[in-house]
Amino acid sequence: MGTVPPSPIATRIDSLPDVPGVYIWKDRTGNVLYVGKAKRLRQRIRSYLTPDYHQSPKTRMLLRLIADFETIVVNSESEALLLENNLIKEHRPQFNIQLRDDKSYPHVAVTVGEPFPRVLVLRRLDLQNARYFGPYTDVTVLRRTIRTIRRVFTVRSCHYALPEDAPDRPCLDYQIGRCLAPCVGYQDRTQYGEMIDNVIAFLEGKTIQVRARLRESMESAAEKLEFERAAEIRNSLKWLDQVEQPQSVQFVEGGDADAIGYARDGDDAVGVMLRIRNGKVVASEHRFLRNLLDEDDAHVLSAFLVQHYASPAKQEARARLAVLPFAPESPASVSGLMPETELAVPSRGSKRRLVELADQNARNLLESFRIESLETDERAEDPVYALGRDLGLTTLPRNIVCIDISTSSQARDTVGSLVWFEAGRPKKSEYRRFKIKGEGQSDDYAAIHEVMHRFLVRRASEGRPLPDLFVIDGGKGQLSAAKRALDACDSSGVPIVSLAKRDEEIFFPAKPDGVKLPRRAPSLRLLQRARDEAHRFAVAYTRKRRKKRTLTSQLLEIPGIGEKRRRMLLEAFGSPAGIGLASTEEIAALKGFSVELAERILEHLNT
Repeated sequence: MGTVPPSPIATRIDSLPDVPGVYIWKDRTGNVLYVGKAKRLRQRIRSYLTPDYHQSPKTRMLLRLIADFETIVVNSESEALLLENNLIKEHRPQFNIQLRDDKSYPHVAVTVGEPFPRVLVLRRLDLQNARYFGPYTDVTVLRRTIRTIRRVFTVRSCHYALPEDAPDRPCLDYQIGRCLAPCVGYQDRTQYGEMIDNVIAFLEGKTIQVRARLRESMESAAEKLEFERAAEIRNSLKWLDQVEQPQSVQFVEGGDADAIGYARDGDDAVGVMLRIRNGKVVASEHRFLRNLLDEDDAHVLSAFLVQHYASPAKQEARARLAVLPFAPESPASVSGLMPETELAVPSRGSKRRLVELADQNARNLLESFRIESLETDERAEDPVYALGRDLGLTTLPRNIVCIDISTSSQARDTVGSLVWFEAGRPKKSEYRRFKIKGEGQSDDYAAIHEVMHRFLVRRASEGRPLPDLFVIDGGKGQLSAAKRALDACDSSGVPIVSLAKRDEEIFFPAKPDGVKLPRRAPSLRLLQRARDEAHRFAVAYTRKRRKKRTLTSQLLEIPGIGEKRRRMLLEAFGSPAGIGLASTEEIAALKGFSVELAERILEHLNT
């Protein structure tokens, strides 16, 4: 079943152009719910609202909230891709892929627009006329980079607006050799600019070029008999060699490239970009992406590439080749945003090994992310609210009933269990267990129907309310049997779903396909807890009945005890355990029993 669009929206769809653009879904208050791109706007929006459109719980929830929409027409699909990215960053719609923005991570900025540029660490990319490098997702790498720049290059650390605003004398950095005091004219602008060029080359990973420039400067200083300057450059080269030594073990083939890695688990994913410069891995960046339930991998990878490469701060740091694990959605559109970078999906050779290295990094990051965020996610969101949202329920499922059937191997002790959860917690006073009768002993569907029918009839006779949601342990067959019982008791208005254990797939009545929620979703975990508790309760009752039947049947193994005498013993003492606690005289006092038979019974039970 689809959702019929509101008539004003349906009318506006027919007037939309079939050209590239971006569409923006809004709710009644004007808040942006979702931003999407389209190669053909009219066709894309119409497909959203047709009855045969595949609707997950997330999509159904979105369609119920939509009250209005806007469209923005652009010239090409590439422009639509870039505009979509900008609008998502501006509005942060709740139904779009959630991707941590660049502002969350620090960058290294070189203020190239100043006469004597500085090297700064910034989280917001709002400084004009600056070159940005990063983001640095590992603070240790950032600190090592800044420490190396301070040690190798004599970049000023002051905040004076040189040359207009300058101190009267050099600071301590000049005294310890960390700065050549351009503030007081000890270093001219040309010499300082050459040093900044080396800083930028170092941040780009071009360490071979930096070494060559430093060596030329050292030799030139020596020829001019500037031995102190030559010694300073020599020390910088030594320090640069020490810093580069730990990285030199990671040599790869292929020169300069950006290797993209990708890993996904349910609605969580991570994208990794390894910067390969001069055949070495010089930096690694990553983004965690969430809320991916209805998005395929190609679309997610495309979102990661756009977020990473569309930033103006990234333009000068791009490699001419980006190797990918698979093709992104609309590769021509992505390439249009960065025409100077070639996108390739290698299948073998050194470039494929680069992708595998990036993929390995992505898998490690995702596993760490899942472990660290598991408890945080569960604390951050109420599972009852999340369940109502993910299932698209109109009423908050504060009270949930879960039904399960347990059958022994001989189909002789089939029982049903019913557990009640209130506000996400078991309410054991409302637990019920059922001894299955009739055809339900050997038919799981009939057993489900019997339990549901008996519960509804009993509830109605007592005048007590029904739960907000029924959950059936099983697949579409069990769900259909329970739904028939609901309809027969005029309770069809109560929502009901089933949870199949094999793939943790959720089925809805009258829908052919099930829905899979993210494995870490609080809503799925609540359903699993209810299902597992119903199963535990049912199995415990089955074992109790089987044990009782086994002990009772053991009485028939005693010579002289038949069905009539067994019934007399159970009526008199209640159970085999009660018989075992009775005295010889008490048993012999029963009609038809003797002292000898009583002793034989007690001896058999006690052994």
